[in-house]
Amino acid sequence: MEPNSEEQNISLPSASTSDVCSVCHQPILPQYYFCPNCGAKLNSAPLSTTVATQAWIYALSIVLPMILFIFITRWPGLRYIRSSDPKAKKTGYIALSLLILSTIVTLWLVVVWTQETIQSTVNSINTDMSL
Repeated sequence: MEPNSEEQNISLPSASTSDVCSVCHQPILPQYYFCPNCGAKLNSAPLSTTVATQAWIYALSIVLPMILFIFITRWPGLRYIRSSDPKAKKTGYIALSLLILSTIVTLWLVVVWTQETIQSTVNSINTDMSL
């Protein structure tokens, strides 16, 4: 047999950086979260969007607004907002909305309670002065 005049392009699968662990250089599959050989973290696990997880994040966003601003880097909503998963991103935006709303309500209550306390103190001083 004579070889064809056309060149034959035979491509062998090439090993890309995603096909080999960057730590131990063993072959891995793209869907691995950890290297089966050395245990190195390869990919981030997807964020949980179960009803229980969503309820926990929402409750945390409502109940602890001021503390969350102090420790905003620990607030799980940011990870959800930055996620590429649309359901996780939606969960993050709902949690952020609840955080902002609960903070506004908290600040409003602080202002109202402070004004009431000041007014009752002024009234009590005026009552004492009139006696």
